[in-house]
Formats: sequence, structure tokens, C-alpha cells
Amino acid sequence: MDAFRDLLDWFAGRGLEVVLIILGSVLLARFVSWAGNRITDRIDRNATGGDALVRSEAAKHRHSLTQVLQWAAIVLIYSISVFFVLDRLGVPVTGLVAPATVLGVGLGFGAQRIVGDVLAGFFIITERQYGFGDVVAISVVGAGEAATGTVEDVTLRVTRVRSPNGEVVTVPNGQIVKVVNLSRDWARAVVDVPVPSTVDVNRVNEILREVGREAFRDPAMRPLLLDPPTVMGVESLGLDEVNVRVVARTLPGKQFEVGRDLRARVVLAFRNQGMQVPASPTTQESQDGATVVQESIR
Repeated sequence: MDAFRDLLDWFAGRGLEVVLIILGSVLLARFVSWAGNRITDRIDRNATGGDALVRSEAAKHRHSLTQVLQWAAIVLIYSISVFFVLDRLGVPVTGLVAPATVLGVGLGFGAQRIVGDVLAGFFIITERQYGFGDVVAISVVGAGEAATGTVEDVTLRVTRVRSPNGEVVTVPNGQIVKVVNLSRDWARAVVDVPVPSTVDVNRVNEILREVGREAFRDPAMRPLLLDPPTVMGVESLGLDEVNVRVVARTLPGKQFEVGRDLRARVVLAFRNQGMQVPASPTTQESQDGATVVQESIR
């Protein structure tokens, strides 16, 4: 009977404190998660007006930093609550320092990859290599192909990318060896137009200049272009044809849409001039720190 009374007294005293600490930590973590989600949603709305691809670099960095701080705050809340619970249960917390140190060293050797992921994620975020909403191509150790898509989440340990097919690719930050950011500051669409070597190149250049002027005047295309498309001239020579290059600076992430539109306009313009221009596969390259999307028309 005395043991039962002592148990009731413990539940009314320290037991109640333990329950309140656990409940308080859960509610506080929920509040931090709710507040973090509200902040990131507000950042996205203010930065893009609904477009997940076109947002400022500062907004991308603030979004990623908010997610990391949210995760760190939740971990800190639960860690502190564990120490308080152990103290209320009568476990000597100071006596756990030495065993915890030994355990930490052992886990450090056994979890070197996790530590490397966290350090790599820290530098990715602080150096603003990429952020939420960026279109990236990430090369991973041991992977044959790069993970290409839109960044949906950046934490200290992993990066989650949504591929064009809708697949979610999770990449450990420590395994990343190369990142090609396709939506940093601005992008560039490059269209190479092969024409027969017997055609007057000056006439071809004039047709392409008019195509660029029409695209820049188009109300649907004007918001995507930073300046009028430029005809660079003959890019390469072949036995039967020459390649004339057209370039256009675009908003980040919009180079693909602009490239497709320019290609369609070039085909239509050449067809109106009695010239046939069949299409060929596309390639991509990077130049001068900007994104270059090369779309050849054959």
C-alpha cells in the first residue's frame, strides 16, 4: 500500500513534470514547424508571385536557411527536453558526460559519411551554391548520370530534386562532386540554325534578326527575355551547310521555353521564305558562368 502511495505521489510530482516536459516539447516543435512553414510560404509568395522557378537568389537562400534553422531548432528542443526528462527521472546527467563523450567519438568514426554530408550541406547553404526552386544537374559519386530537376528541399544532410518526369531524387550532400545550376541569376538560350552553304548568309542573318525582333515584341515572350535575341553569325562550317547562331538572355529557368519558341519561329520564318529546316536533337553546355542551352535546327 505504501508503494502504491509512493507511486501516486511520484506521478503527482515528478511524473507530472515529465509529462508536461514531453507535451511542451512536442507543442513547441509543432509551433516551430508551423512558423517555419509560414515564413517559407511568405518568402515564396513575395519572391515569385507563384512561379517556383523564377525567384531571386536572396529569396532562394532565405528559403533554404529557414528550413535548416527550423530543423536545427526542432532537434535542439527535443535534445534539451531529453536532458530535463532524465533529470526528473533521477538519472545523474553529469555522470553521463564521460560515457557520452566516448559514445560520440565512436559514432564519429562510424558516421563519417553523415558528418561529411552535414559539413557539405553547411557550405552549400552558406555559399549559396543553389537553393529551393533552382533547376540543377547534380553529379554524384559513382552515378553514371547527373540528377537533373528542380530543387524541392535543401537540408544539412540531403538535397531533394524533382526530376522532369516527376520523380523525387534524394542526394546526400557529401556525395555531390559537381553541380550545374541552370537557373542562377540569368540563363541563355542558344539556337544553332544549319543552312545550306549555297544560301546567302546575309539574307539568313536578316531573317533571324527579324525573328528575334518579333519575339521581343511579343507580349507573351517579352517578360521572359532580358534583351532582344542576337544573331551571332556563322558559328561553324561544314561540307554542305553552315551553322548560324542566335542567342537570347532569359530569366532563370525560362531558357527552355524561350528556346522552343525561337526554334518554332525560325522554322516558320524559313518556311515562309521557301526554305526547309528540319529539327535535330538538342545539347547543353555552360559558358561564362551562365546557362547555355543549345538547340540545333536542321
